[in-house]
Amino acid sequence: MNKIIKIALIVIGLVATALWFGMPSSDDPDAINSGSMNFMFIIMYILLAIAVVSTVFFGLKKLLSTPGSLKKALFAIGGLAIIVAISYGLSSSAEAKAVADSMANLGATEGTVKNIGMGLNVFFILTAVAVVLMVFPGLKKMFVK
Repeated sequence: MNKIIKIALIVIGLVATALWFGMPSSDDPDAINSGSMNFMFIIMYILLAIAVVSTVFFGLKKLLSTPGSLKKALFAIGGLAIIVAISYGLSSSAEAKAVADSMANLGATEGTVKNIGMGLNVFFILTAVAVVLMVFPGLKKMFVK
């Protein structure tokens, strides 16, 4: 199986190289419609689909075959859902309405502003958690011997 994958990757690499040399120049206004460009996009989509399917398949296989991992995954998903809910609650305020009103000419709605605020709050909370989880064990190791 490993030899077949290596041979397939070599063939894809050779085809992509041939297509690379067949690409039109950047000055060509009709470059996006060239056959080489279309085939390169097709190869890219096929490789992306293979990567996504194999990642999901092997991830789920590992998740379901390891005892206790499903419980840990559900706790992690639940924790993330709680963080998202808290972040959405923090972003729902009068500020969101004021920002939406001031940017109404750009198509901003109150819901859009709340979602952006929620995303930023999730990012900040998860960043703070990551920093604490990196710093705390180091400090604990430094002071507790």
